[in-house]
Amino acid sequence: MSDGKAPKTLRLKFKGEKSKKKRKRDEGDEGTSSSRRGRHNAQDNGSPEQWVHLDQATELRGPTFIFHPSDPSPICISYDTTRNRIALHPLEKLEDGVTILDRTPSEVAQVWVTTRVAGASTINLRTGVGEGKFLSCDKHGLVTADREARGPQEEWTPVILEGGMVAFMNVYEKYLSIDEVAGGQLALRGDSDNVGFQERFYVKIQNKYKQEAYEEERKKGGGLDQPSLDEKGTK
Repeated sequence: MSDGKAPKTLRLKFKGEKSKKKRKRDEGDEGTSSSRRGRHNAQDNGSPEQWVHLDQATELRGPTFIFHPSDPSPICISYDTTRNRIALHPLEKLEDGVTILDRTPSEVAQVWVTTRVAGASTINLRTGVGEGKFLSCDKHGLVTADREARGPQEEWTPVILEGGMVAFMNVYEKYLSIDEVAGGQLALRGDSDNVGFQERFYVKIQNKYKQEAYEEERKKGGGLDQPSLDEKGTK
């Protein structure tokens, strides 16, 4: 913020969440780079509920905010409980001095809950409101959130891109994207072969979950192999 104040935090509580006390990290931790240690120290001083960006795919867990830098207004992926379907909503107008990277959710409907099987590179995205439906994609690229059980079509592989953005690859090795449909409306699709502007999303999680991932990685002396993308071969 331009006034030098700490970023505004938004406390979104979910069933089963427990507050964690902050702990001092021992100096000399091994298995991480100095830059990651610096980011960790800075975030460790922040609120557990502060929304932060990802450094690596294994950090993606818990309440998750996904938004796209569309023009003229960024949009977020949310869930409409009235219509029981995915909704793409424009985000509120930015205040002076606030950038797109400072965006945080303004309502629970804009938040998804990320879960994963221990040790897996794939994740599941479940609605944070309603009965908890999973984001899925069929072989035709149709993206929905109407299933209570998870299977292969509900699995996504997050791919960290340059600049901290994220692409989501489904079981058919196609990418989630923002698509313009009839009438100029925007919709989610899951049939893109390449990662371009429409397939790049900003993703934020709550700080306490990033710290949790950091501690897990520190204890085992490293992390899972991270999905990567050769951007030279994308359009």
